[in-house]
Amino acid sequence: MKQSDNTLDLIETLRRGGQSFCVATIVRTKHATSAKPGAKAVVTEDGELHGFLGGACVTGAVRKEGLAALKKAEATMIRVRPKDEVVAPVDADGTTLHKSSCPSGGTVEIFLEPMKATRRLIVLGASPIALTLIDLAKAIGYRTVLGANGFDGEPPENADDFFDDMAAAAADAGPGDALVLSTQGRRDREALRAALSSKAGYLGMVASRTKFRALARDVAGDPALAPRLDDMHAPAGLDIHAVEPEEIALSIIGEIVQLRRSGQMRDNATSEDLGEVLP
Repeated sequence: MKQSDNTLDLIETLRRGGQSFCVATIVRTKHATSAKPGAKAVVTEDGELHGFLGGACVTGAVRKEGLAALKKAEATMIRVRPKDEVVAPVDADGTTLHKSSCPSGGTVEIFLEPMKATRRLIVLGASPIALTLIDLAKAIGYRTVLGANGFDGEPPENADDFFDDMAAAAADAGPGDALVLSTQGRRDREALRAALSSKAGYLGMVASRTKFRALARDVAGDPALAPRLDDMHAPAGLDIHAVEPEEIALSIIGEIVQLRRSGQMRDNATSEDLGEVLP
């Protein structure tokens, strides 16, 4: 398999996994360079660079500027040229400059394109509220995941991904994702354990406070799960006096949007996270 194929496979894996990343593409070179135009690499949220764009004189700049592009959510161009040709941080055409100490003396121009993760909603259960949640979330641009053990029939069309194992669906959640339990009497405890084990940024359960307290007692003694109980919104949703399944689903989507827009629920690649790995 060619290096370019590996990079494209990684891009697809990151995209489907709901992760943010930055694609770096060489667009122009001058004089001797080890990587040529068209070469691609990926900078992931942890600051790692995957792919080949040349030696350390290039990769250090790509890693640093790739993370900065992710933080700003803005595409940019950088130019790496021999250090004796760099007299300012920005070139005459406005391109950010980086010094190269490589003996080859080549110049490389690299386009950096941040790819923000698509927000996801993971729903555990196959109740009418669960299926309506999938439809509403899809309508506002979320990637939707349904996890339902023993699901009877074809998965709903608006579910981008389907798991017949709730634990597997929950395990796929990341910090920028929302996860809602709508099992409503079918495998409630199993779903709760799966949700509390996840890394989802929002946890909600369609249940009364009394029911949730009873279920919570079953896991309160588990040190791996108990700390996440305080993160659970139960009953999930804004208080809009919802009664019908569609209204309840709407209230839950409203709460998720409210928390995300107010900054109480972080996206997968926040400026705070990226700042920790910027050199």
